[in-house]
Amino acid sequence: MDTVMELPLARPYSFKFRPESTALLIIDMQRDFLDPNGFGAIQCGNDEVFRSVREIVPTTQRVLEAARNLGLHVFHTREGHQPDLSDLPPAKRLRQISAPSSHHTLGIGDQGPMGRLLVRGEYGHDIIDELRPVPGEVVVDKPGKGSFWNTTLHRALLARGVTHLLVAGVTTECCVNTTFREASDRGFECCVLADCTSGFDSSFVTKALDMLCSYDGLFGYVGSSADLLNHEPAQVPTPPSTPPGFQGDLSFTSLRKQYSNREIRPIEVVKDVISRVSEYYTRDPAVWTTLQTPDKLMEAAQALEDRFRDRPLPPLYGLPFAVKDNIDVAGVATTAACEAYAYIPTKSAKVVDALLEAGALYVGKTNLDQLATGLSGCRSPYGYPRSVFGRGRISGGSSSGSAVAVGAGLVSFALGTDTAGSGRVPAAFNGVVGFKPTKSTISAQGVVPACKSLDTISVLAPTVGEARAVWLAADQGPDSTDPYAKTQQSLPLWHVDFRGPREGGFKFGVPPPEALQSCTAVYQERFTEAAARLQRAGGTPQQVDWTPFYGANRLLYDGALLNERVACLGPEFLRDSQHRLHPTISKLFKAALEKDQKPWDVFRDQHLQAEYTRQAAWLFREIDVLLVPTTPHHPTVAEMESDPLALNAKLGDFTHFANVLDLCGLAVPAGVYNDEGGEKLPFGVTFVGGSGYDGKVFDIAREFERTA
Repeated sequence: MDTVMELPLARPYSFKFRPESTALLIIDMQRDFLDPNGFGAIQCGNDEVFRSVREIVPTTQRVLEAARNLGLHVFHTREGHQPDLSDLPPAKRLRQISAPSSHHTLGIGDQGPMGRLLVRGEYGHDIIDELRPVPGEVVVDKPGKGSFWNTTLHRALLARGVTHLLVAGVTTECCVNTTFREASDRGFECCVLADCTSGFDSSFVTKALDMLCSYDGLFGYVGSSADLLNHEPAQVPTPPSTPPGFQGDLSFTSLRKQYSNREIRPIEVVKDVISRVSEYYTRDPAVWTTLQTPDKLMEAAQALEDRFRDRPLPPLYGLPFAVKDNIDVAGVATTAACEAYAYIPTKSAKVVDALLEAGALYVGKTNLDQLATGLSGCRSPYGYPRSVFGRGRISGGSSSGSAVAVGAGLVSFALGTDTAGSGRVPAAFNGVVGFKPTKSTISAQGVVPACKSLDTISVLAPTVGEARAVWLAADQGPDSTDPYAKTQQSLPLWHVDFRGPREGGFKFGVPPPEALQSCTAVYQERFTEAAARLQRAGGTPQQVDWTPFYGANRLLYDGALLNERVACLGPEFLRDSQHRLHPTISKLFKAALEKDQKPWDVFRDQHLQAEYTRQAAWLFREIDVLLVPTTPHHPTVAEMESDPLALNAKLGDFTHFANVLDLCGLAVPAGVYNDEGGEKLPFGVTFVGGSGYDGKVFDIAREFERTA
């Protein structure tokens, strides 16, 4: 994880990088720029010179293979425009073909032998076969010469924790130069591989490369592929050798390695999962609402294997996963743990489709607090899942079954949802990671709404890295069918620190002492230890003003915003179904329906929400992340049943505010403790980040996870 690699002959001095935070960026290696009769040939105007540009392909191909073996991230860009040319400025389209005595007889959008020139979807627009991307590699379509303007490149790099770029592609003096210099301005440490880039004028190429590393590295470094190709593939720690066949480890690292080496097959893994699920049912029968039949699961595994036989494997290949039962899976009843609400969808939620496309294997639907309302895990007619740490302890909700399925090792990961903490609280109570992305960045299409303006998909996984991998596969960009979807351009960016959070340092906020008073004594002690641990990971603590967080918590359940839950589910349904609801849910919604509120109360609370959101946004200009206990304590089932409303509300002291204030959050295990009776229980903290700062939260949480 801390391996440092080096290109010792780079100019102006040695270029050092860590594979896990480095990307190979291959710019515009498209047919339109490398094959005859494309836009590049027209641009060059000299057949002999143009043929020489393609000479970098074999070397770049070897570098691409080396990058994959070394565990680098891989990005490809393609320059091109929408078919209607709506993203093509007239100046770019007309400037060269308008030049007197120009050899540019065709321009962008005109019909050429490989289709319309530089138009997305045409044959000539795609990447050449030798450098074809494999599943999991990012392809960025760009309308300009640079790769950052009006693209998702910067956010995609941030999401993966990339700080260093190795750059290849065409053309050196144009698109490579423009991208390199802008990447430098954005804080990335960049090195262009001189023998993996070329252009249409050799003197321009030489001058462009000299300029990039001039003045002791004004923009960055210029290196050679030879240094990179001499490196051995990254050595990933592996467990002691075992007999052939699947040994029961569902972790991403273990399964990926064995699948890649063809040591195991998906069908072997699902056989083991079927056995695990069946065995765990005798301990806790309340985890699942619906399971794939063994025959269907085996068929899906076989189909996956057939689909990718002799092909590169997608990032989540063969990983079994669970889906919270308020998220649609085609042909499987969505119940939201409420029989009166149940329906059978004809298509899956977009997030489920994305995970299936990435190679994951759907195992079944998991239990939840009814209608995704609650943080306890004790509000379902399907029974109450227990924490994997103790039969008498609550699992947390509302994504109770998903957290238990991951914590018990029944699946590799699971989907949940999170409106007020529903993905983070159960993660803490089961010793797993729970990620709540910035709201409206992952499609909510196909999710039963609790509060449409606040709902988010959540991810539950064993580790920070595994949660990040699922998030990257699930995030398919803005969804035009989701009215709350955020565009990439609406989210903030930040300068990259190439040193990383540990060496570069970061600031983290902590609640004031009075905010922590709701925690038990042992939780306060564990939180103090977690803050000290985060300091050892490179952080500097700073106490924050708790006003916006306290105010947002009150708005969610004490104010008029609760009416959104009624609006989403329908007042008629809630009135007519009172006798068919779980007693606690019935009591909660009965009170909401009878509450004496005026229409203007909603606007009052919306104004307060806007004010608190602005205050929180300003706070996150001063700190990189906010560290909080995920919950104040861990109740027993008996305690929750004796006081289901007040105790449930208290569990959300450090989670309720996140979506109200448009923040992201990552709940992470932070050790265990023994209660008064000697029972070993988990303690967890949450890293809260500003809107759109998901990648930064992952980077800092990763360092915390690595720090003892």
